[in-house]
Amino acid sequence: MKIEQIYTGCLAQGAYYIESNGEVAIIDPLREVEPYIKKAEKANAKITYIFETHFHADFVSGHVTLSKKTGAPIVYGPMANPAFDAIIANDGQEFKLGNITIKAIHTPGHTMESTCYLLIDENGKDYALFSGDTLFLGDVGRPDLAQKAADMTQEELAGTLYESLRNKVMTLADDVIVYPAHGAGSACGKNLSKETVGSIGEQKKTNYALRENMTKDEFIQEVTDGLLPPPQYFPLNVKMNKEGYDDIDDVLERGTRALSPDEFEAIANDSGAIVLDVRHQKDFVKGHIPRSIFIGIDGGFAPWVGALIADVQQPILLVTPEGREEETVTRLSRVGFDNTLGYLNGSFDAWEKAGKDIDTIESISAETFKEALNNDIPVFDVRKQGEYLSSHIKDAHLTPLDFLNDHLAEFPKNDTFYVHCAGGYRSVIAASILKSRGIHNLIDVAGGFGAIKKVGIPVTDEVCPSTLK
Repeated sequence: MKIEQIYTGCLAQGAYYIESNGEVAIIDPLREVEPYIKKAEKANAKITYIFETHFHADFVSGHVTLSKKTGAPIVYGPMANPAFDAIIANDGQEFKLGNITIKAIHTPGHTMESTCYLLIDENGKDYALFSGDTLFLGDVGRPDLAQKAADMTQEELAGTLYESLRNKVMTLADDVIVYPAHGAGSACGKNLSKETVGSIGEQKKTNYALRENMTKDEFIQEVTDGLLPPPQYFPLNVKMNKEGYDDIDDVLERGTRALSPDEFEAIANDSGAIVLDVRHQKDFVKGHIPRSIFIGIDGGFAPWVGALIADVQQPILLVTPEGREEETVTRLSRVGFDNTLGYLNGSFDAWEKAGKDIDTIESISAETFKEALNNDIPVFDVRKQGEYLSSHIKDAHLTPLDFLNDHLAEFPKNDTFYVHCAGGYRSVIAASILKSRGIHNLIDVAGGFGAIKKVGIPVTDEVCPSTLK
């Protein structure tokens, strides 16, 4: 028996490859499926089942393409109603895989079709639980994502999740391994651990939501407390996972079309496409195509695209580091952005050499910022609220990048202001969005809050209500 967790840090997502006696099951595969197929071929094994724990909201799964290419059936738990052929397992239904058994355990609450898969080894022992978004390490799945589909309140879903955890999950032996669908960084929970493999017993001791003698009312209160609104692309990804989508090969063929500067400019003008620049923030600051949006490929790329570009059908043109065009299109497709029209051949250097218009962002060091800080120029902090509440510059305005569009009216239209984040990545994203909206009177603080603290700028954890609009 072989179990391999295939973890994708950008999405904080774990897919699983399970092999036994020449048969393979894949749980919650990513959009690009060739790695699973090649892994099975190398082992001289056949992909027999594709298990889905639920209709994912934060990424587009590869189940449809993988089934098409291998002939393996897709398995969902009870109450799933996909638009394509699938096995809808009964609660407790077992699937033989070589010498082992995989048992579907219906655990509604995160969504109503949410299902965990219990691996029973060749000796008949409960060995591992693939818990999807039902149980994370340190947390449980947020119960607000499926309210509309389930015609239930988040409190009702949370109460259902409480029963699933108490009656189905916590009854398993303490030594059963827990393989969750996500780790820290995922928007599917609020307190996820950085660890990606745990055990039932460990979670009973450390996970607040599995606390002994916790009442249902306490669980509902604690699980729903402090939930931020989900990213706008979540319902669109659920729709794609439920109804199907284009083959990744077709998406790559469209998206990796090399365009000259003139072709790129013409398509940008005619199509209404967003120009998405994924180079390093330092390169973007020095020069970029006017009104382009920066979201760097080496940061939390795909989730930020999903959070900030509301429509997955939005046409996109790419400016990438040379050689990373296919990677960028692939990572966009993971969160459902399939409408990439091509990339700038030769990257930004080609645009500049062609004599096209360029723009820059004024960026200063933390040392220069320290010298200028007492000039009554407003400071805007685009980190998350939790980061801000922990420590921030006195009187800095909190305008989290996730919800920047909700704060546009707060930024000065003519007077200069500073913008910073934690390390310099998010502030450049924010600056690019503001500039695309015609707000150019900003100065970025390179290195963000980390650099700000190092140069001795005073910080505080005290909050003025006017800075938390």
